[in-house]
Amino acid sequence: MQSVSELITGFSRLKVLIIGDLMIDSYTWGRVSRISPEAPVPVVNVIRRESRLGGAGNVVLNIASLGARAVICSVIGDDAPGRELQKIILDANLSTDGLIVELGRMTTVKERIIAGSQQVVRVDSETENSISLSSQQALLAHIKGSLKDVDVIIFEDYDKGVLNEDLIQKVILLAKENNIPTVVDPKRKNFFAYQGATLFKPNLHELRDGLGLMPMDFDAEHLVDTVRKFKVSQEFIGVFVTLSERGVYIDFENDQKLIPAHIRQISDVSGAGDTVISIAACVLALGGSTEQIASLANLGGGLVCESLGVVPINVALLRKEADQL
Repeated sequence: MQSVSELITGFSRLKVLIIGDLMIDSYTWGRVSRISPEAPVPVVNVIRRESRLGGAGNVVLNIASLGARAVICSVIGDDAPGRELQKIILDANLSTDGLIVELGRMTTVKERIIAGSQQVVRVDSETENSISLSSQQALLAHIKGSLKDVDVIIFEDYDKGVLNEDLIQKVILLAKENNIPTVVDPKRKNFFAYQGATLFKPNLHELRDGLGLMPMDFDAEHLVDTVRKFKVSQEFIGVFVTLSERGVYIDFENDQKLIPAHIRQISDVSGAGDTVISIAACVLALGGSTEQIASLANLGGGLVCESLGVVPINVALLRKEADQL
């Protein structure tokens, strides 16, 4: 079995295909010194603005930060945010070849207004409508053309319309025909659309929500039984559930592991799930064990929570922390 250090070194050999909803995470930082005379709301004096890749884009950045080759497959709008998104990707030395531009579609932007270290409000500009049939056909054609040497496929679903059951099942079938594992970060709309995927990674809220379960159904015993039944019914090889401050639970093949969370100074949990799925997918692609998939992904998810805002994992820091385990 490979050591954790060997796995991290092996990330640089991987080609990872990421399919899903791209968006812009926009940040406006400022300070508050008064309340508006127009309404009982704070007035934020802007100090600086920044736009970052969000949604599936944060997985792309995490994959690239791990040293692997990230290939993007998504649909964006023919609008100013869409053009800005493409520029951000190019500035990160990544390819925009897999971006399908759909006329009349809105590119998702999540704008956060931050005063000091406190988020004051978030403004979302988005559509949840499914992409057009022509966009889906173009996206599938690009996916087919990109499969050579792909080591793992990640579905990054934010319910913004890029993924639907037809596209998902066609890609899973293609992946099986080419012996490529598929890893899923789900949302509610397509929760049951990923039958036959290799590894399904919801967080605890998504699992409860998707299965229609109440919180009291989730003590440790119920979690194990629920995950096992769900895995069998959906024909997954594994289910990997992130449990927030309780760590992670994985049921993969015939192996089950509960990995507790590492004690951290938590600044922001935003984007932690993107780091978790990125690391899990890479470890899976390299043939890592069940425990290695869960423990290394759990470690990386905790590390990014120490930074404010959505940031990709630092692979050097991941290696340093992993060596101390």
